[in-house]
Amino acid sequence: MSYAEVNGLRLWYEIHGTGRPLVLLHGGYGSTEMFAPILPDLTARRQVVAVDLQGHGRTADVDRPLRYESMADDIAALSRHLDLPPADVLGYSLGGGVALRAAIQHPALVRRLVLVSTPYRRRGWYPEVLAAMAAQDERVAERMRGTPPHERYERVAPRPRDWPTLWTKTGELLRREYDWSAEVAALPMPVLLVFADADSIPVHHVAEFFGLLGGGHRDAGGDGTDRPASRLAVLPGLTHYDIVGSPALPAAVLPFLTHAVRAPE
Repeated sequence: MSYAEVNGLRLWYEIHGTGRPLVLLHGGYGSTEMFAPILPDLTARRQVVAVDLQGHGRTADVDRPLRYESMADDIAALSRHLDLPPADVLGYSLGGGVALRAAIQHPALVRRLVLVSTPYRRRGWYPEVLAAMAAQDERVAERMRGTPPHERYERVAPRPRDWPTLWTKTGELLRREYDWSAEVAALPMPVLLVFADADSIPVHHVAEFFGLLGGGHRDAGGDGTDRPASRLAVLPGLTHYDIVGSPALPAAVLPFLTHAVRAPE
């Protein structure tokens, strides 16, 4: 557990277990603790590198906006700082956006990519979710004081007074339009998409995302040779808010990371 000086940021990271590295990127307003319920399952098979993103958890904010692209560059810089071989990267929600941009911007550093409850474009969220994201600002931060996310932030943040700033910057990020469909279709590494069956992202977007990765276009054949390199998992009985702590998540992820996967054509 330590800090890495990257891109003008003191980036907090934790290393657990041994084996091929798996980088974990948490969701919005969270920290590495988001993965605590599933960490034992992951570290039984992999070396886990869990990161607190800019302004989150133990990583203090700096004078730059929150952007998926710059946070992806932070992850690439950390990978080089730690001299990691091409790593598997798992990102959840906001962290999934960072993971996706890391794979797009630094494909040589990402061996396999796992995106949990993550859209490929901003309009991939349900309209009511987009409306809630657009409203995030300092006033919402004040209403969130005393909640579990705030209590965790107060406990570990280098500057707890930055709580309103985190909400303001995150709101600015979440209001920005993006559509990465062309870049997703060009990804060279296998990707696992994981969604809850009652996610904040509609099923039609999930199908479109998988389609961009080569999925859902043809029958795989009796021996499975025509299956795409990328995979899709829809986990039953879960939502966007509890999927990251479910034992069903590592049960879906670990086979994808460890089984042989045909290279994309």
